Amino acid sequence: MFKTLLNIFQVSELRKKLAFTIGMLCIYRIGFYVPLPGVDTGLLHSAVASSTSSPLGQISNYLTLFSGGNLGYSTIFGLGIMPYISASIIFQLLGTVIPSLEKLQKEGEPGMRKINEWTRYATVVLCLIQSVVWLKYLTGATTNYPHGFLYANTYYKHRILFWAMGLSAMTAGSVFLMWLGEQIDEFGIGNGVSLIIMAGIVSRMPSAIRTVYHHASLKVSAASGQSYGIGTMLFLVAAFLGVTAGAILLELSQRRINIQQAKHIRGRRVYGGQSQYLPLRVNHGGVMPIIFASSLMLFPTIILGWMAPHFDKSGAFATIYSALEPGAYLYVVLYVAMVFFFSYFWNTVQFQPKEMANQLRDYGSFIPGLRPGRRTAEYLENVMIRITYCGAAFLSVIALVPMIVSRYMHINFLVTQFLGGTGLLIVVSVLLDFLNRIEANLVMRNYEGFMDPGGTPSTRRRAGQGSGPSGPS
Repeated sequence: MFKTLLNIFQVSELRKKLAFTIGMLCIYRIGFYVPLPGVDTGLLHSAVASSTSSPLGQISNYLTLFSGGNLGYSTIFGLGIMPYISASIIFQLLGTVIPSLEKLQKEGEPGMRKINEWTRYATVVLCLIQSVVWLKYLTGATTNYPHGFLYANTYYKHRILFWAMGLSAMTAGSVFLMWLGEQIDEFGIGNGVSLIIMAGIVSRMPSAIRTVYHHASLKVSAASGQSYGIGTMLFLVAAFLGVTAGAILLELSQRRINIQQAKHIRGRRVYGGQSQYLPLRVNHGGVMPIIFASSLMLFPTIILGWMAPHFDKSGAFATIYSALEPGAYLYVVLYVAMVFFFSYFWNTVQFQPKEMANQLRDYGSFIPGLRPGRRTAEYLENVMIRITYCGAAFLSVIALVPMIVSRYMHINFLVTQFLGGTGLLIVVSVLLDFLNRIEANLVMRNYEGFMDPGGTPSTRRRAGQGSGPSGPS
């Protein structure tokens, strides 16, 4: 382990990539705290912190978790990278229903370059729309804050200037984050957008540790919550380790299908005939099913929260509101149903068994016992349906752990969000990809990597000279 860490700094190119990546993430964290002009960030943050169950608190927590931004501070990076991700998902979904976009996707690099250009334009449009909604909320009059969340008389004296600076700053902030991600892809270690999101999630861990210490050291009052005993502390540690191990297992789980290459005779020599495998991920949709499910389940609670002051809180409205709170039985059932639905939906969009079967046939490969073409496509589709069920079930368990523990053990959600859910899955998947990229750079230069099974570089080279490749990993 320590030898591998030393090997990283011995490769000058890899060392420069890591330094560049860390530098870009530091720039992101610095801009994370630059506030919008005219906004009373202290008042806004205290309002969000004191009303985590309100519509404002739920929207802020949701965007903070998925976007790498923080509307609770209303900074120039408040929207985060979410507009760019939304635009990318939109074009990815449109590529399955619009023939012209599908044709561009199949053209390779020129087509993807054109789609990326349209994605950037769509990102700017989404930034402007979301900025208008957020600034409208900041300037709106409320019961507790009659002047909104602005400094006194700022909006009324400089209305046009405030809107111009707010729209341009939030839009430019998201576009700058998009540019940072692309720079990390080109000059850094890669996967820049995901690293920005992961940095935003991990940055909340010190606050969670302080919260645990605050409760464990009995520095709590009756209004702030109960203290954490030794049993609760051991449970939190064991749950974190167990769920993290489960998330890693879910990300790495594969269903390997044997693939046989056809033999080719050229002259007096026989080529091909090697046995490989086709890896099908159990969790093919990644975190997208949880993101879609969380987004849809957020709307009922927000709408009911806005309607609560206008209805009797002791009647049927209160029953519906409590049943749709995170962790309630009806909420859990609907959440699990949506995770399963979007797992199959995303696989339908991403996984193309007919195209995969045609590619196997074109490369002279086949699945033993199955005819190439339609029969192979049907088999791949049936296998993916079965493993998707297992992946969606495991994904549902990991997604529900934080809210159930928070609801029934009365532990702050800031702490329980690291026991599962989308944030943990994003961190695990990004870290695994990060390690794989470092591993590839080290192995390419004959250094041992983090996942090396053992042996010296010379023995690995000699072992790789005997037979053909064993297939993709």
